[in-house]
Amino acid sequence: MNATSANRWLIAIAGVVMQVALGAVYAWSVFRIPLTKDYGWTVSQVTLAFELAILMLGFASFAGGLWMKRVGPRRVATVAGLCYGLGVVLAGQVGGHLWLLYLAYGVLGGIGLGLGYIVPVATLINWFPDRRGMITGLAVAGFGAGALITAPVAQRLISSLGVSQTFTILGLFYFIAVSGSAVFMRNPPDGYRPPGWQPPLSQQQQRSGQDYTLGEALKTWQWYGLWAILFLNTVAGISLISQTSPLAQEVTHVSAVAAAGLVGIISIANGAGRFLWAWFSDFVGRTRVFQVMFLAQTIMFFLLSRVHSFGGLAVLAFIVLLCYGGGFGTMPAFAADFFGPRNVGSIYGLMLTAWGFAGVVGPTLMAQVRQRTGYYTEALDMIAGIMLLSTILPFVIRPPRTRSAEFTNAADNQMKIAFKP
Repeated sequence: MNATSANRWLIAIAGVVMQVALGAVYAWSVFRIPLTKDYGWTVSQVTLAFELAILMLGFASFAGGLWMKRVGPRRVATVAGLCYGLGVVLAGQVGGHLWLLYLAYGVLGGIGLGLGYIVPVATLINWFPDRRGMITGLAVAGFGAGALITAPVAQRLISSLGVSQTFTILGLFYFIAVSGSAVFMRNPPDGYRPPGWQPPLSQQQQRSGQDYTLGEALKTWQWYGLWAILFLNTVAGISLISQTSPLAQEVTHVSAVAAAGLVGIISIANGAGRFLWAWFSDFVGRTRVFQVMFLAQTIMFFLLSRVHSFGGLAVLAFIVLLCYGGGFGTMPAFAADFFGPRNVGSIYGLMLTAWGFAGVVGPTLMAQVRQRTGYYTEALDMIAGIMLLSTILPFVIRPPRTRSAEFTNAADNQMKIAFKP
């Protein structure tokens, strides 16, 4: 292994560490009940802070992708650590003012999340053209697994120190982890390929063979198709993530500590799904992976509304989060296949606005239907129906036709006409 190849694995490790810190946002449901008890806020009001963070993440990822082209990944990641860490620290100083929680955790923290999230994805996809699905899955696996560490730690800190000091301690840790990882972030040399590697025919057939600019990608219907696939897959998983702890306590009557443990358990699925589905997509194709994930979630959400045991709930939620994570692991490679890796930072960064909108739609649906009906059953059944309809999209999506392919097809047609007897 030469020095450049070794360096790319060091960058990959730093990217995973960065994503673990950023992925702590998925432990938000641990804070939901303490915040409602301490300040008298409603479920919907507390949930909105999480929704704002995810919404800002989507738009900040797009901005970060564009900014990276000018200043490189290191500076973007450093600013991400500052914004995210400071936002969480300030969330502990809101003193019962709900709008300050929204500004600190939702807006400032969400900007840090988005800027940081896109850096490892866009950087590593260019370092690993030979393992595109695997590396994008690995790059975001840490994000999905972030709550595994944060949920139990946060629960214990809240019990002993209170929610305010917990935010402060965690915010400082996030700043150190993200900013420290930023030191290792850099782009590969132009046109980098691992020594001796050539893409196999199976991968060539999945790829457009052209590097699109953002403007060119937005002129294709495929970009909007991928956006819709990501949005729908995210709606399902994030609605469950936002209510995991209270859902478990209400449906199975377990303690807050046990419910926090479930948050950690499903974070394993979130992280594992990001890697496993993305790795699997290198062999079976990205479209087949999404077909299977949508069908699986249809069944799981239908069963979730009818389960009453903690073990059964854990198994079903685990499968849903495997699919949720799989969407984020597979989609960056999907976008690079369709539009090329050169501008994937901005192309996929803008696509991540689907995550932001889903972060509002999914949790709002769950919270409002739960508040209106008093139960989660109707909301879970609604999401099952959405997942069933979503299976149509992966069956119709195809790579955009490149200019060279269009030229070749036109030339073939002219030849057929010229030699037609």
